[in-house]
Amino acid sequence: MNYCDYFKGKKITVMGLGLLGRGIGDVRTLAKCGAELIVTDVKTKEQLASSLEELSEFSNITYVLGEHRLEDFRGRDMILKAAGVSNDSPYIAEARACGIPIEMSAALFARLSGIPVIGVTGTRGKSTTTHFIHHVLSHATGDGVLLGGNVRGVSNLALLDEVKEDSVAVLELDSWQLQGFGESKISPKVAVFTNFLDDHLNYYKNDREQYFSDKAQIFLHQGSGDTFVTTPEVFGRAEVYAKAHGATFPQEVVLVDESLVPDEWALPLPGVHNRRNIALARAALHAMGLEDEVIRAGIETFPGLPGRLEFLGEHNGVKIYNDNNATTPDATIAALEAVAPEGRRVVLIAGGSEKNLDLDRLVKVIGATCKDVLLIDGTGTGRLHAVLKEKGGVGIRGPYTALSDAVTEAFEIVQDGDVLLFSPAFASFGMFQNEYQRNDQFVALIREHQE
Repeated sequence: MNYCDYFKGKKITVMGLGLLGRGIGDVRTLAKCGAELIVTDVKTKEQLASSLEELSEFSNITYVLGEHRLEDFRGRDMILKAAGVSNDSPYIAEARACGIPIEMSAALFARLSGIPVIGVTGTRGKSTTTHFIHHVLSHATGDGVLLGGNVRGVSNLALLDEVKEDSVAVLELDSWQLQGFGESKISPKVAVFTNFLDDHLNYYKNDREQYFSDKAQIFLHQGSGDTFVTTPEVFGRAEVYAKAHGATFPQEVVLVDESLVPDEWALPLPGVHNRRNIALARAALHAMGLEDEVIRAGIETFPGLPGRLEFLGEHNGVKIYNDNNATTPDATIAALEAVAPEGRRVVLIAGGSEKNLDLDRLVKVIGATCKDVLLIDGTGTGRLHAVLKEKGGVGIRGPYTALSDAVTEAFEIVQDGDVLLFSPAFASFGMFQNEYQRNDQFVALIREHQE
């Protein structure tokens, strides 16, 4: 199928443009293909100025900004819903009532491309596991391996232009993007489910079952020629879910844990959680026909990812790690357990926007590994401060209303042999537009101090 023929002349409402590049690329692809577009976003024209500038060449786009209107969800051929838009949105409900298909870009790419897809989901570890798989496949097979899903700046629909006959796609899929797979009743050829932990409960209104239900779309529609790679813990929950929904497991199920990574492999990232990520990636790559010799060569050359326990170097005997994408207590616990030296030698920068997740275990691990915690401002920071003060047994500084002040203070108190770890345990909203802005600001501040 020529994908442009599929979109040409269709009346499409795009719900959510955003500033991160994915929405821009999706809209550009649809506009180039001749779709009649309405692009609607609750952000204003001023807030979206940079995105609008990138799309200024197209005359077939009507913008409705600063609001959504019910009329834009009637009489359309398709609604393209951005990740994070609530499934109980009244505008989506209006479109459903009018019989209009609801699409999401990752699932739409998977369906229209017709190529094998390796999909990776999980509360934590999905980015690292996705990039492990993509790196090894690219290392082994060349340029035909596409990377998409929840990847910074990558438009899934724009990837359609890169599809070749022998292409394979590796997609990082969060729970929101998997709603699109559920709408289309499809799952990837190889599905990887890393773990299931508390997160996004504010979005899911504390309904963990609904959160898991969205995640479950990664394996629920697989067939007999497909493969589901996960851990025993996740599969136990998947079995309960499948039984409750009258589903079975016709696909091959492969269960792994960190013990399945050979001891002689030189692993590029620290921590038990990363060893587990490698085990999951290895099993997915086996399902694609790769042998261990090729997998090992790729794994051992993996360069790591920005913001995910990223080693930023050593300064005056202090090792510095950027774990900006640790937006939950569980993620920060994993980081502390991975990089903490003997004794309480970690100086931790944490804090941010509330997710209403339990902090008790995080505070216990902080007490065992940290000598100081520097808190940056946010709606969740006050609660962390209170629990640390009551149970932490650790020095507490802040909250700081500027990340630069926290970093400056951290460099003043660290000593030779310490670890400086930025692992927020909370979301970025409030002080920052998004997690990417927070990441880039932290890295820039560290580079300034290292000069």
